[in-house]
Amino acid sequence: MTEQRQPTTSSGYDYLIVGAGFAGAVLAERLASLGRRVLIVDKRPHIGGNAYDRYDDAGILIHPYGPHIFHTNSAAVFDYLSRFTQWRPYQHRVLASVDGQLLPMPINLDTVNSLYGLNLNASELEAYFASVAEPVEQVRTSEDVVVSKVGRDLYNKFFKGYTRKQWALDPSELDASVTARVPTRANRDSRYFTDSYQAMPLHGYTRMFENMLAHPNISVMLNTDYRSIQELLPWRHMIYTGPVDAFFDFKYGKLPYRSLKFEHMTLPQEQALPTGTVNHPNDYAYTRVSEFKHITGQRHPQTSVVYEYPQAEGDPYYPVPRPENAQLAARYAADAEVEPNVTFVGRLATYRYYNMDQVVAQALKVFRDLEPGEEEQALLAAQPTLAGA
Repeated sequence: MTEQRQPTTSSGYDYLIVGAGFAGAVLAERLASLGRRVLIVDKRPHIGGNAYDRYDDAGILIHPYGPHIFHTNSAAVFDYLSRFTQWRPYQHRVLASVDGQLLPMPINLDTVNSLYGLNLNASELEAYFASVAEPVEQVRTSEDVVVSKVGRDLYNKFFKGYTRKQWALDPSELDASVTARVPTRANRDSRYFTDSYQAMPLHGYTRMFENMLAHPNISVMLNTDYRSIQELLPWRHMIYTGPVDAFFDFKYGKLPYRSLKFEHMTLPQEQALPTGTVNHPNDYAYTRVSEFKHITGQRHPQTSVVYEYPQAEGDPYYPVPRPENAQLAARYAADAEVEPNVTFVGRLATYRYYNMDQVVAQALKVFRDLEPGEEEQALLAAQPTLAGA
């Protein structure tokens, strides 16, 4: 955890940044590199947002808010973050517990052959999918996406139960984007992601965030609600990364989110799972269980796992993708667009589900918009901070 640095300047700040996750930390670092004075405030007792990691009582590096797997196709994003961390190559693999077997997810050639006792090759699998797919005139829902590609049985075994647990809605009630995020493959590629860059911060996310926020122009206040200090300290412009409906005091109503409850366990054995994550689409109340040592590469005689239980109440994690929610979000977005001296950035502030790399990319773009013409100067000013890693 970064050491809290209290404000020491009497002339105020150029930027007040609300939230010390990816969006806030990237913008704080970029703006500070130009000589701007930045105060970053977070109501939690730590930096890093949901990507925060720490060592548990057994000395195992865990992700308290569930596994965060870094992957991107953007060389610019990867190069930027590489200034603040070294990397450990890691390609995430997921198995799904279906019909008494642990099968590769996303569905691939091995999934189908093992599940049905077949011996198909790649071209035969394409023909198999075509033979079981259900024609859908217009793909609108998450159910439509899956049944139109791989048919009803695979949909029922791998998607329907998982989606119902995750969202408390039937896939037929959810936007197509939910299941469209999970591809289907005709080859034997068992990686969950296929991005060009797949790696984990060598010493963890928190260490990376500490390096990002180490600039002397950045002050950090934790355990602090920004509303309690925004009138006490002078600042020129606010960057807000929290929930957009909360910023506007829920005047149009509360934006719906799904939350998660995490159950962490330390086990007296070196390994508990065959892969980093095992999904449970049909059994139990939890959706998946993950083992951190697969993800971090840490060696330890014990191991720590986390079970994820979706729930309605709690910290906001996943915007619920339904048309009425998009309409409500659009009303808040319209107000955010004209809010003076405030820029809204990140998942919660835009009510969109972004991967970590997408948040970094968005923050870098916002930086260019806030300080036009200054990007080259900022790049020249940036120096690797890996000596502290």
